[in-house]
Amino acid sequence: MSQINGCAHCIDIHTRDLLAEGMSVEKVVLVPVWYEAQYLFSEQERAALAWSEEVTRVSETHASDDAYAAALAVFGEKDLVDLTLTVAAMNAINRMGVSFRMKPRAKA
Repeated sequence: MSQINGCAHCIDIHTRDLLAEGMSVEKVVLVPVWYEAQYLFSEQERAALAWSEEVTRVSETHASDDAYAAALAVFGEKDLVDLTLTVAAMNAINRMGVSFRMKPRAKA
């Protein structure tokens, strides 16, 4: 989401979090192009990434029936609601980060 929304601050924070939790650098850097590197991601991760993109771009996708059915099949109702709330919250945070020019912690 943060890649789609262009929030450098959030990308910086969450990349650091993922690396600290043990995600490989190779996997982290390929998140923006996950569809081309699907073999690196589990079925649940792929479903979460696809649904996150669908919801983030809702003005374009209208959260299509096909995308909803695919996500629901992997997550079930409760987990899909939780994921969607997380996506909505992160999209709101991205908008704050971009609007208020929040800078990443990264140093040159």
